[in-house]
Amino acid sequence: MCDDPIQSIATRLRGLREVLELSEEEVAESCHISLEEYRAMERAESDISVNVLQSIARRYDISLDVLMFGEEPKMSAYFITRADKGVSVERQKAYKYEALASGFRDRRIDPFIVTVEPTSDDVPMHLNSHSGQEMNYVLEGRLLIGLNGKEIVLNVGDSLYFDSSLPHGMKALDGKKVRFLAIIM
Repeated sequence: MCDDPIQSIATRLRGLREVLELSEEEVAESCHISLEEYRAMERAESDISVNVLQSIARRYDISLDVLMFGEEPKMSAYFITRADKGVSVERQKAYKYEALASGFRDRRIDPFIVTVEPTSDDVPMHLNSHSGQEMNYVLEGRLLIGLNGKEIVLNVGDSLYFDSSLPHGMKALDGKKVRFLAIIM
């Protein structure tokens, strides 16, 4: 078993594509990403966005948890995630997603606690987009969200609900980490 979560996700992506007998081009096109981006994801050479994984999961009717964690959710009545015990994946050193409903089957939303570590001011914000809607609620720190060319600062207790097909990204402010609740629909 691989200890690198990004490599594990890349292996599951490739396996899904092969089982479904799809070409790299078909998956990339169906998820509205470039072929180069998709190939880099399968080789674990680039950041793998939870948003892109969600698009792939929805497009091919599998659970997001299968792609992210390699397990099919089991619960259908309720699922408890204890504080700091959610299954997590670190997309890169500055970015960590903690799944809050990973064991619940047939979810309509994907809730996460996202931790964004500070980076230097000269590091550009990575933008992505995906179908659906998203809500972010800041729990700790100050968050800069780039949304469709506009910059929005959120403080503790602030939230933003938006059309996630618009290009968006986030960055920690003030040299401190940010934690927020992200609900992706």
